Amino acid sequence: MRLVIARCSVDYEGRLSAHLPEAVRLIMVKADGCVAIHADGGAYKPLNWMNAPNRLVEHDDHWTVTNPKGEQLIIHLFEKLNDVSQELGLDPGLTKDGVEAHLQELLAADPSAIAQDLVLIRREFPTDIGPVDLLCRDSSGQAVAVEIKRRGDIDGVEQLVRYLERLERDPKLRGIRGVFVAQIIKPQAKVLAEARGLTWVEVNYEVLRGTRRQDLTLF
Repeated sequence: MRLVIARCSVDYEGRLSAHLPEAVRLIMVKADGCVAIHADGGAYKPLNWMNAPNRLVEHDDHWTVTNPKGEQLIIHLFEKLNDVSQELGLDPGLTKDGVEAHLQELLAADPSAIAQDLVLIRREFPTDIGPVDLLCRDSSGQAVAVEIKRRGDIDGVEQLVRYLERLERDPKLRGIRGVFVAQIIKPQAKVLAEARGLTWVEVNYEVLRGTRRQDLTLF
């Protein structure tokens, strides 16, 4: 992990254009190549970022970050205030709470609760940035990655997107699609999931446990 505090401006060139005027910001460069620009506010969400894989080229007065689609972040450095690097090592990943872990167990036992034609290949399928909850295949043979949360928000959607980027590199899984599953999914997360080409599904924990009957409707 590399953390650079600098007075900088940032330009994004790609599907649209965006500009961050000169200010003091934190530039975070992760070991996987992800680059994110943060302000001293707004909690966890970066002002702009470029997910891995990408290529970072450093010049004296600016950095250029380019992804395989040709999109670019150009970070103009006016004054570098701090520049530190620290090896964090392998992260064990997020420990799920009891409900979330049990949801994964129940859906692994019956993935048809997500979609009728899903067949489980493996739970906790590994990637180099952590395991995706379920790897399945549908009736057409297409690989399907499923990420499960108790409450679905934007972070969970972005986590699944990162997993899909890694899984897509495997020739046996190429063309993989993603399904985001939670008991409750926030409206913003639903919009983002659809924009990222993902499917989302809300499930009822009590019904999955068999402690409550699912109400049947004709339509």
